[in-house]
Amino acid sequence: MRHIDLYDTTLRDGAQQEGISFTVSDKLQITQKLDELGIKYIEGGWPGSNPKDTEFFKKARGLKLKQATLVAFGSTRRVDVRVTEDAGLLALIESGAKVANIVGKTNDRQVKQVLETSLAHNLAIIRESVALLKSKGLTVFFDAEHFFDGYKSNATYAIETLAAAVKGGADCLVLCDTNGGTLPSEAADIITRVKKKITCPLGIHAHNDAEMGVAVSLAAVESGVEHVEGTINGYGERCGNANLCSVIPALQLKLGIKCMTAVQLARLTEVSRFVAEVANLPPSSNLPYVGGNAFLHKAGLHVSALSKWEESYQHIDPALVGNNPKVVISELSGKSNIVYKAKELGIPLQPHGKEARRILEQIKQLESLGFQYEDADASFELLLLRSQPGYKPPFNLVDYMVVVERHRRLPAAYEIGSQLLAEATIKVKVDNKLMHTASEGNGPVNALDFALRKALLGFYPGLAKVDLLDYKVRILEGNSGTGSLVRVLIESGNGKVQWRTVGSSTNIIEASWLALYDSMEYFLLKIDKKTKR
Repeated sequence: MRHIDLYDTTLRDGAQQEGISFTVSDKLQITQKLDELGIKYIEGGWPGSNPKDTEFFKKARGLKLKQATLVAFGSTRRVDVRVTEDAGLLALIESGAKVANIVGKTNDRQVKQVLETSLAHNLAIIRESVALLKSKGLTVFFDAEHFFDGYKSNATYAIETLAAAVKGGADCLVLCDTNGGTLPSEAADIITRVKKKITCPLGIHAHNDAEMGVAVSLAAVESGVEHVEGTINGYGERCGNANLCSVIPALQLKLGIKCMTAVQLARLTEVSRFVAEVANLPPSSNLPYVGGNAFLHKAGLHVSALSKWEESYQHIDPALVGNNPKVVISELSGKSNIVYKAKELGIPLQPHGKEARRILEQIKQLESLGFQYEDADASFELLLLRSQPGYKPPFNLVDYMVVVERHRRLPAAYEIGSQLLAEATIKVKVDNKLMHTASEGNGPVNALDFALRKALLGFYPGLAKVDLLDYKVRILEGNSGTGSLVRVLIESGNGKVQWRTVGSSTNIIEASWLALYDSMEYFLLKIDKKTKR
């Protein structure tokens, strides 16, 4: 069976993405996760280039990796320095890593205009650099920088650079699409030509500037490369690198090339989201295979088919990569969406009854008024629950009033001071008991929140743990000015579980109240298991 070596460069190339700055602790955690996933080579960074990467390799010696090998990244020697005196190469040797990956110029124009040396001198630099590392017992990969552009510019010289690395003792030649502009067909053709002249194992390192990183990597594999480099979630400079979260399942599930065990593959989504969390970036919902929307179904026709045959609108079983199908509700939904979601939530709803049709029409009517349930699953579940016979809410609103008052006029209208007062008065019923309370807040929504809690805490003490985590307002009809329809989305949580609710109105207070009301009711019905006092 054919084998492909997976090489991850998230900690070095991926960290070059704007907004990413891994600490040494972050890098150690990610290394452990990648090892568990089944990655063979993990590039830890460029020792000697900065204190953080040097420290990482020192601390990484204490890691107990099950199968991965750490790789130290660097460059061929400097133009005007003896190979045995080059600080960068010496740092690779001293890093303790068993594998070194050094980048060198393979494009004749890059050699002349960027490196500013002769073509012959560059060949000597490559050969000597690889040979030094090999003499110290390291496995050496040669990253052939700008290779595809170099081949198109001067194919003879590009091949000569590879031959120089082979003469130095390189174990693998990694062909780099550094600028990310090569098409898959071009890469396949060039690799086929290279293999006729070079017998050393080949690898691929593709960037995504033309949205071809994954496609070029797969085309390279189909053309005979044995080593694939990329990053988790496609992180990297500019438009990123080839996304291993797409490359891996494509290799294993589409091309039949086993890269890891089925159990490890099923952790792919978990690893994707873990790395995003450590990078302090929101997980991208639209990533293939591992994204939250990768197996999302919205159109009624699709969901109807999906409920009869799961493969009807899914190219793989989501569970193979640790993901799940997701059905959302909108005005584009059909009755099948409602029935599917109800079943998923454990709410009885007949697929051919009138109730599902009635709920669908209700949703379409509400969405025409600004509500949206795609990102407010808690509000949608409440809508289903409220449709059930005998449904009894934990509390009922009687009425509320909100007052916002400025105690005194400030010198200028645009000044913000502590003189603004918001007060909410609310009446709610729990069973047949009327609770009438008032509370102040730093704004009308805050005041309503405090007043509602004040009225309910005696019955439901668990509400004290509920926090408002996010509050978003969207204007839906900009041409109506301040009288526009607005949608409010509230995200709440109790430290363990998070849920989202929605409200909509031309009055921002009412829209906020509707979302807040749903948030409290959902918590009491679905999360808080304590009985009323």
